[in-house]
Order: sequence, then structure tokens, then C-alpha cells
Amino acid sequence: MDTIAGLASNRGRNLRNIADRAPGGAELGVVVSNSADAPVVDWADEHGIPSEVVERGDDESRESHEERILDALADYDFDLVCLDGYMRVLTSTFLDAAPTTLNVHPSLLPAFPGMDAHEQVLDAGVKTTGCTVHVVSEEVDAGPIVTQEAVPVYTDDDAGDLKSRVLYDAEFKAYPRAVRWFAEDRVTVEDDSVTVEGDVDAGLPERRVTSEDRYDELRYGENPHQDAAVYVDETCDEASVVGAPQLNEGAKGLSYNNYNDADGALNIIKEFDEPAAAVIKHTNPAGCATADTLAEAYADALATDPMSAFGGIVALNRECDTETAELIIDSFKEVVVAPGYTDDALDVLTEKKNLRVLDVGELGDRTETYTEKALVGGRLVQERDLWTPTLDDLEVVTETEPTDEQLETMLFAWKVLKHVKSNGILFAKGTETVGVGMGQVSRVDAVELAAMKAEEHAEGKNAQGAVMASDAFFPFPDGVEKAADAGIEAVIQPGGSVNDEEVIEACDERGIAMVFTGQRCFRHD
Repeated sequence: MDTIAGLASNRGRNLRNIADRAPGGAELGVVVSNSADAPVVDWADEHGIPSEVVERGDDESRESHEERILDALADYDFDLVCLDGYMRVLTSTFLDAAPTTLNVHPSLLPAFPGMDAHEQVLDAGVKTTGCTVHVVSEEVDAGPIVTQEAVPVYTDDDAGDLKSRVLYDAEFKAYPRAVRWFAEDRVTVEDDSVTVEGDVDAGLPERRVTSEDRYDELRYGENPHQDAAVYVDETCDEASVVGAPQLNEGAKGLSYNNYNDADGALNIIKEFDEPAAAVIKHTNPAGCATADTLAEAYADALATDPMSAFGGIVALNRECDTETAELIIDSFKEVVVAPGYTDDALDVLTEKKNLRVLDVGELGDRTETYTEKALVGGRLVQERDLWTPTLDDLEVVTETEPTDEQLETMLFAWKVLKHVKSNGILFAKGTETVGVGMGQVSRVDAVELAAMKAEEHAEGKNAQGAVMASDAFFPFPDGVEKAADAGIEAVIQPGGSVNDEEVIEACDERGIAMVFTGQRCFRHD
């Protein structure tokens, strides 16, 4: 754990932020100011942090003043010096005697050094500014750079706007980051260079700098009282609903929920090479199927749960033809997503005034390898779940061997199950869903929900002889027992429970075939 000596001439907001955050366990051990009236001194006293005031005499040299500061610091142990609005240029008298000394400057050095950085930025007309944390040298704002943070400059900005944005969105991020690196003993300062251990380009890098442009303001967010917008990543090469042309002129634009559901629907049908269709409601599949033709796939998907599909999103992985379009408009849908439409199909779909028709273009490869979710105060980033089992990945663990048809269904079911919110259970026959149990806090509840959907909501199909897929292991036999009661004859699941043997025994007693994948496919958002 590092201890910091902070030097400030005014409020010391960066020092206060660092003290609050204690990055890497570092703590502010002493505050020194060259002004008795500096608010940072009062703040330090209120928070029990030792403070020293060392004012410079009218005719006193910088070197003499710095020697007196060093004398004031002699009784304190500290590993790092952090300047914050310290309005004096330090000389070698201090810098050679003190540990590494850092400062934060409100621009992206080497651009706009010195005073009035924000005014310089505005005068130059640049569209991006930020801050720089650097090692202090005798030359003003010229020491080796430790880290930087960028923020946008907007057309209507003035110096006050920039000052606030740079402080809160840049300095409050970059300065604690630099301190944390020093506290973790990851920084090496040599001559005019700084290296940080582990600060390398990787899938999950030490730092992320992202910039996305607002594509559109939305009518509202998840609910009418929430403002919302959609932003576009212009570097994304993968087929996406963001920026996809809306082909029916005059229809209302996509809502926040439409975008979210359409993205989920598109991701499902990207799993399949054969003609596939999916119907999504509230980011969960109400049904999905593959077939010899797109129309058959859509009909099979819809039949899984036509009641839940009302007002849903349809995604297709082939150019939409007239037969499929006519089936789609037979019931109320919000959005159709496809990699193209025949002219006749488009004529059919646009008969519905507010059915939004999106053309995402050629599906191509899935090139985006990471996904992220914003949190209050941060962001989760993970590898995208692109794994699906092959026949070689399946371990048969029961006395009953699955048939070839059941194995094919298992592989199909897993591809859809990946897109069901956990706890997720999916019943399937052939290459079509029969019942989906999603988002339950109990796996048994998810089984019962899938069974109910298959029994009460599916049209022309049921769970008798179906395959069940589970996104995680069964902790107890009750899940497969409930599935057997519903008519399930084969199960695909990850395995890995301490009670696997009991679950396998329950299957053997009922003549159910079961395979383990060795991988789970949770989806929690």
C-alpha cells in the first residue's frame, strides 16, 4: 500500500477524489499547501488528514521554498507525491529529493501545455480533449506520460463546460488509475519514459477507450418516462440492427425495446446455416425452428407459442419471400429482421402500417467477439458465447443411448437455449422448439414452465418424446423427474453437479437418454 503526499494550492478536488477512492489501497497521508487560505487544508483537517502550510516569502527563491517543504515533509512517510493545482514549478531541489512526483494536466499533452488549456482547445477548434497524468520534470508539462483520458468537445462548449467535463470525466478517471498502478508496483520510470506492467493490447485490455456516435434519439427507453438513444459503432462489420435500413417509409421508428429484442432475435438466427426463423418476445425466444424452407421454419417457430409471439419480433436468416411474409402478417408483429426481401414480400409486409421492416444485409460471419453491459458505475465485458457442442463433445452418461434424431435435436436445442434467459429450459423435437421455460429462479420452475407452454400454448405439437436442454446442471433429480412426467425422452445438460449420479439414476429408471456437454450456457441479461 502506497502513501501519498499531496501538494495543492486551492481546493484539491483530485486529491480528495483519490482519498475517497483509495486506488490500489493507496491513502493520502499528508496535504501540503503554499496557501493558508486553500480550501484543501480545511478539508484535510475535517477528514483527519495531516496538513502543512508552507507559504513562499516575497523574495524567497524557489529552491529555498522547496527545501522548507521537504523539511515539513520530513516527519512523514510517503511513497508518491501527487500535485493537484499546485501553482508552482518545481525544481530539481524538490524532485531529486522526493519520490516520483505526478501531476495531472487538463489537455492531451503534448498539445496545449501551460495555462489556459481549455481556452487553447477552444481556440484551436479540436473536437477531442482530455487530461494527462505525467511524471513531473523541471520543464512545464513535459515529463513522461503515465496515462491519458479523452473526452469530446462539443460545438456549444465554453471553457467552463470543458473544465467540468475534463475534471469529472477524465481527471477523476485517469489520476486514480495512475495512482493504482504505482500502488500495485507496476510502473517503471526511466529517464524520459514510463512503462506499465500488463498494459498491453488484449481481448480484455487494461484500459478501454470507446467512442460511438449517436445514431438516433428514441421515442423513449424501456418505459415512457425514460429518455433513450441508440449509438452506433461504425467499425462493426457484423450484420446488426443498428443502422439497418427501415424499408417501410412512414412507419414509426424502433423503440428501445424494439432494438433490444431485434438484436436478440438476429443473434439467434445467426446460429444456423439452414433456413431458420425465430420469434422473440422481451429478448427471449417464444419459438425457433429450422426447416427446408423459410416459410416452414417460421410456421414451426410461431406454433411453439403463438400467444406469446403476439407483438413480438421476427428474425429470418434468408431473404424473406412472399409465402413467409404472408404468414408473418397473419398476426400482430412489431418488427421483422432479415438479410433482404423480395419485392413481392416487401409489398406484403408494408401493408401493415407500423410493422417495422429491417434489412440487415448479408449475415456473413460473427466478427464481434466481446459483449458488454453497462452497470451503474461501471461496465461488464465478456467474451461472446459462440461455443456450441458438436457430436464429439457429447458424453452419453445413461444406460439408454440417444438416437441419431435425438442427437440432432440436442445440437439444435443448445443453439437456441444459449439465447434463453437463465434459468433456462428448452423442449424441442426435430429442429423446432416445443416449449421454453425462461428466466426462472428455480430450475424445476423452468421445467414446469416449458412443460406448461408445450401442453397449453403450442399448436400442433407437444412434449411427448421431446428432448430437453438445460443451460446448467440439475442440482437434484426433481428436474428430470418433472420432465419425464411431461413426456421428455432425452436430455442434454452441462453436468457437473455433486448429485450427477442421482440425476443419472433418475434418468435410467425412466429410460431417458442423457448427455453432458461439459459447458453451461447461462444468459443473465
